[in-house]
Amino acid sequence: MHPQVSWILSRQAALTSVLAILAGLFVSWNAAVSVLIGGSIGFIANLGYVLRALRLSPDADPVKAYRAQAAGEGFKFLLTLVGFALVFLGYKGVAVLPLFLGYASTFVIYWMALLKQR
Repeated sequence: MHPQVSWILSRQAALTSVLAILAGLFVSWNAAVSVLIGGSIGFIANLGYVLRALRLSPDADPVKAYRAQAAGEGFKFLLTLVGFALVFLGYKGVAVLPLFLGYASTFVIYWMALLKQR
């Protein structure tokens, strides 16, 4: 796995864990679990994208590379939908705001990765 991809995924997991601990300390156990689930949905969707889209060699045909990226995005979207569907169907006591904050926190890492490049 590319070092930058590993950096992004590890930071997403770390940020989700820290936010879940803070939610547990300052809000409630249910909020902590909800943050953890939301962050996990984002992490798993991103991992699915990486495994699907980035499995080609760097010398791959540009059309194949584009198709792999499109397939990776589609797979990421599917994993996100399935993740939220499972949560809303199976965890009736979910705290919705912490759930979505945990999910959205995974996007913060992308901005950090862009800033890290400069």
